[in-house]
Amino acid sequence: MDIETIRDYCIKKKATTEEFPFDNVTLVFKVMGKMYACVGLDNPEWICLKCDPEYALELREYHAGIEGAYHFNKKHWNQVSLKGDIDAPLIMKLIDHSYEEVLKKFTRKLKKEYDELC
Repeated sequence: MDIETIRDYCIKKKATTEEFPFDNVTLVFKVMGKMYACVGLDNPEWICLKCDPEYALELREYHAGIEGAYHFNKKHWNQVSLKGDIDAPLIMKLIDHSYEEVLKKFTRKLKKEYDELC
């Protein structure tokens, strides 16, 4: 799976924005200002995604191409190989899961703002 496909998939999600908050090569996708995906344009071999801690461990156990995310809290973030044994449908499923994990943590106020968007 390539970065353009990932970008197209993420940017279509409700209230998603893209930015470069860390540097000019780390593309970050956020929903209502909260990060759910991160990919390095200088090293497009990995995508970092938020994940339920138990599910994160399960994924790491069964897939060589999924490991704790470098520079992130490894309890809540996985890095997923874009060049290895992880197929596109699973990557999209994990992007969806990451997005949903972020939505679950919204405050009532943020949830209301999100719900009011078209």
